[in-house]
Amino acid sequence: MSDRLRAKVAIVTGAGSGLGRASSLAFAAAGARVVCADLDAASADETAAKIEAMGGTALGIGLDASSPDDNDRVVAEAQARFERIDVLLANAGVPSAGSLTDVDFDHWQRVLAVNLTGVWLANKAVIPVMQAQGGGSIINQASITALVGFSGVAAYSAAKGGVVSLTRQAAVEYAEDGVRVNAICPGTIVTPLVTETYVQRGGVDGRQRMSLDDALAASASRYPTKRLGEVEDVANLAVFLASDESKWMTGAVLPVDGGYTAA
Repeated sequence: MSDRLRAKVAIVTGAGSGLGRASSLAFAAAGARVVCADLDAASADETAAKIEAMGGTALGIGLDASSPDDNDRVVAEAQARFERIDVLLANAGVPSAGSLTDVDFDHWQRVLAVNLTGVWLANKAVIPVMQAQGGGSIINQASITALVGFSGVAAYSAAKGGVVSLTRQAAVEYAEDGVRVNAICPGTIVTPLVTETYVQRGGVDGRQRMSLDDALAASASRYPTKRLGEVEDVANLAVFLASDESKWMTGAVLPVDGGYTAA
């Protein structure tokens, strides 16, 4: 355990697996008390148990990210348990595959409801708490699909592009209240969400069928570093943005992508 986030309270949505679980564990290792929220409440509890096992303090809780009532409830329970909220990592998301003309209406609506509206709802619920206590750090999980074009993920790209724009807007609007809002844009990292997306697409871009292993290898070859990311690559940046080390950063949109968007 370290002191980088000592005495801070963090909410992580989508904390049951992947980037959310890794970031929850990293926050706890840096000294934060963590509210682990996930649609799969059992997975959220499992993440919380891992934190408790390493000597930290955590609360597991169920959350439908697309529900206003659920977001309000999570914030209320976090306040009741820990009395303050210093950090929000709005990470919950669902996978998506399909071109603009292929994706059906219901799928489009679901992806935007979780991946964009869910971020808005989490921000909306927590900002008044942060305003009242004099500030806080919000970290919104976006994607490099918000920054460059990717075939076969129309709804996902649209949602993540919205997250980037929402982040910049909120950063300007709430800066005088001491509320910082930044976005992380990961490249391809092997998480359950990414794996499911590749399976749905049948490959890297949906234009040719290939095995998951072949698709991931082909994706890695497109990165200047010639490898895919690891969950810790994102979690480490999240800790920095949650900490006072980044106190003069707001409105930043930060790729973690092995150089993909620089090439």
